[in-house]
Amino acid sequence: MAQSLTTQQSYSQTSPPGKDANALEAARAVLDDVFGPVASRRFAVRFWDDSVDEPAEEPRFTIVLESPGALRRMLLPPNELAITESYIFGDIDVEGNLEAAADLGDLAASRLRSPRALFRLMRHLMALPRDSRAMDRRDTPATSHLAGKRHSARRDRDAVRFHYNVGNAFYALWLDARMVYSCAYFAHESYDLDRAQESKLDLICRKLRLKPGERLLDIGCGWGGLIMHAARRYGVFALGITLSESQAELARERIAAAGLSDRVSVELRDYRRLEPEPQFDKIASVGMVEHVGRARLAEYFASAHRALRPGGLFLNHGIVSIDASRPASAMSRVAGRLWHRGQFIDRYVFPDGELVPSAAVIASAERSGFELRDVESLREHYVLTLSHWVERLESHHEEAVALVGEPTYRVWRLYMSASAYGFRTGRIGIIQSLLAKPHADGRVELPRTREDLFRR
Repeated sequence: MAQSLTTQQSYSQTSPPGKDANALEAARAVLDDVFGPVASRRFAVRFWDDSVDEPAEEPRFTIVLESPGALRRMLLPPNELAITESYIFGDIDVEGNLEAAADLGDLAASRLRSPRALFRLMRHLMALPRDSRAMDRRDTPATSHLAGKRHSARRDRDAVRFHYNVGNAFYALWLDARMVYSCAYFAHESYDLDRAQESKLDLICRKLRLKPGERLLDIGCGWGGLIMHAARRYGVFALGITLSESQAELARERIAAAGLSDRVSVELRDYRRLEPEPQFDKIASVGMVEHVGRARLAEYFASAHRALRPGGLFLNHGIVSIDASRPASAMSRVAGRLWHRGQFIDRYVFPDGELVPSAAVIASAERSGFELRDVESLREHYVLTLSHWVERLESHHEEAVALVGEPTYRVWRLYMSASAYGFRTGRIGIIQSLLAKPHADGRVELPRTREDLFRR
């Protein structure tokens, strides 16, 4: 597919005469402004007339412009939301590896920093025609419209329910058999997704040193994968809490079907409503802390601390921002505001989610009385997990569209692909923090080494 280029641009077909030729010329000028000359790009572009621009090297993906006005809507205004919505609503498509396209926003931002570059882009964009969107807007995905104070109990409940309103059947298309919706643990490269998720559940249980008869609490239990595994494999009594009615309903069905109802239960409950008595021996929270918000971290850890007996252990597993832990230049802060970073996820995926640096998470835990005993980064494991999820979602494209519609399918394909890019490039990370609640005399119920974790 790649071809040798001796001039700045090479086009595979001759543009037709008339208005379409003018639109093609303007579209190519816009693409040059935003992404550079054809030869230097890493992707191909197929236009609405089936003409194709190919880079000098083998393209990693192909951007498909569905109509002459696609780029106008994609880049007016030039921000994250406009670009992502142009994909969601079918103005453009991306064939091939969508994660490979995730850095196009950074490339565009780097080329459009000067007023002169922006003026040139606007002139070329205004030369493009106005036309209707390519996709039927009746399939518009749900957007969040949350009321009340940010991270209040009611608003958090509404945010969680918004996220899971796509339905259990949709998640089942691309999650593993246990429906574990968090980073898997690929202890060996040969692991498939189901084996890697089982490995992660077992890693959590071993880090918590679970023993038969102990009481385990899972904050944000999802569809019950961890509590069922812990009860079946380690003999504990487990309670899972969630704010999602659809999750709780399916989790209870799965628990009953597994014959674990006498040891495992699920309740609709906010982490702020944990009772101090009777206390739990161990607590896990997997994929929950990133939705608490920086302002509520102290309340989150204090609630877990009250619910845990002295000598107990708390494993907190969550996504953190690596970028936020580093000094930001004045230019990057301005670009972030102009680019409106985070609006796509906040509007279409998980409203009010907030990633904070790992240091802020750990400091808040320690201020609440916990002692940090171990911490492990699983960043590379999440890249693999998301790659599996995207591949499985794409392989069930038709079923997903039948359940949620094409735009919502695209929201999730884009969300998970962009997340994989964020983990791969080290902008975001994920850590498992093992926290202890010491006895009054400072004693902690942990061995002096990690050797026990590796005995199987």
